[in-house]
Amino acid sequence: MLAKEAIPDGFTYSYLLSACARSGLLREGKQVHGRVFVHGFCSNVFVRTNLINLYALVCGDDGIGFARKVFDEMGERNVVSWNSLLAGYIRCGDVDMARRVFDEMPERNVVSWTTMVAGFARNGKCKQALSYFNQMRRARVELDQVALMAALSACAELCDLQMGKWIHSYIKETSRFRSQQLLVALNNALIHMYASCGLIEEAFQVLKYMPERSSVSWTSMIIGLAKQGFAQEALAVFESMLSLGDAEVKPDAITYIGVLSACSHAGFVEEGRHHFTQMTQNWGIKPRVEHYCCMVDLLSRAGFLDEAFELIKTMPVRPNDAVWGALLGGCQIHKNADLASEVAEKLVAELDPSHAAGYLVLLSNVYATAKRWQDVANVRQKMIEMGVKKPAGRSWVQIDGAVQNFISGDNTNKHASSIYDMVWQVTRQAKQEGYEPDTSEVISNME
Repeated sequence: MLAKEAIPDGFTYSYLLSACARSGLLREGKQVHGRVFVHGFCSNVFVRTNLINLYALVCGDDGIGFARKVFDEMGERNVVSWNSLLAGYIRCGDVDMARRVFDEMPERNVVSWTTMVAGFARNGKCKQALSYFNQMRRARVELDQVALMAALSACAELCDLQMGKWIHSYIKETSRFRSQQLLVALNNALIHMYASCGLIEEAFQVLKYMPERSSVSWTSMIIGLAKQGFAQEALAVFESMLSLGDAEVKPDAITYIGVLSACSHAGFVEEGRHHFTQMTQNWGIKPRVEHYCCMVDLLSRAGFLDEAFELIKTMPVRPNDAVWGALLGGCQIHKNADLASEVAEKLVAELDPSHAAGYLVLLSNVYATAKRWQDVANVRQKMIEMGVKKPAGRSWVQIDGAVQNFISGDNTNKHASSIYDMVWQVTRQAKQEGYEPDTSEVISNME
C-alpha cells in the first residue's frame, strides 16, 4: 500500500494495530504506533483503543503501564476503550487495579461484567467472581455464555451447588438458549461443577445429552468420578471415550491424570501399569510429574515400595514433594520405617520449611507405628527447631445458601461444643452405613 503511495487513514491504522495485537506482534505494533504519531492519528478513539489492546498484552511498565498512559491521554473514550484497559489489568493478574477501573467506568456493558467475573475466577478470587456475577444479575445485564462458564467455574471451586443449580436452571429455562446451541465449553463447565460438588449422576446426565462432546467433556467426567472415589466408573467412561472412535476426541495428558488417579484410589495396579504404558506408546503423551506421582501413589499403596522407589529414580523430571510424599504415605501403610527415613531426608533437604510440616508429621507417624519412639522424639524436635507446625485441617458445608467453614481444633466458635458433638455423631453413622449413587445404569446407557 505504501509502495503504491496510497495514504493510510484511521481505519488502516486501527486494523493494523488490531492485527498486531491479535498476533502478539508488539515490536511491529510499536512501529505502527510511530507512524500513527507522525501522521497525526493519535486523537482517533479507535486507533487509541487498539493501541491499548496492543500494549495491554504485556505486563509491566512497557506493557500495561504504557497502555494506561495511552488511555489517560485520550480526549475521548468509549466503553470499548474502558473494557480494553480493564481486560489488560485482568490479564496481568492485577485485580485491584481492575476493580478500580471498573468502579470508575461511566458506562458498562455485558463485556465489562463478564471480564470481571471471568477474570476474578481465573485469578483464584472465586467469591469475588460470584459477587460480581450476582451484581450483574441485579443490574439486569443479559447473561452471556462466557459469564455463565466463569460463574460455574467459581461454583466448582467453592462447591457452591446452590448457585450452580440456579445457573443450570437459567440455561434450561431461558428462551434464547433454547433456540441456540450451547457452547461445548458451557456444558463442560456444568459437568465440572456437578462433579466437583459430588453430584455425579447430574454430571453424567449433562454429558449424556450433549449434542457434541470434546476431549475436555470426557476428561471432566473422568476426573470428577476419580475425585469422588468412583474408580471403576471413571475407567468405564474412559473406555467409552475411546470406543467412540471420534478422530477429534483423543485423551490428553490431563485425561490420563484422571485415569491414573482412579487406578490409584482403587488399587488397580495392573490397570495402572497398562495405562501408564499405553499413554506413551498409543498416544505419544510424555509423562509429566503428575503422572509419575499417580503411579508412585498407586504402587506405594499396594505395597510395591521398591518398584515405586525405582520409578522415582528413573524419572526424567525432578520429583517434587507430592511424589516423595506419596512414597512416604506408602511407607506408613506398610510400616517401612527404614525407607521412610531415606525419603524424609530427601524431602527435608529439598522442601521449603513451610511445606515440610505435613510430611514430618507423617514420618513421625511411621516411626510411631514401628514403635521407634526415639525417632519420633527426634522428628518432633526437628519440627520445633525448624519452627514448623502441621497446618490445621479445613472443611466446609453449604447450608441455606451460605458456606460455613470449619477448622480443626478451632474452639473460638460460639457453637463449638455442638459442632464437635455433631461431627462425632456423623462420623459414627458414616462408619455404620454409606450411600453411593447408582452410576452403572447411566454408564451403560451412555452413547
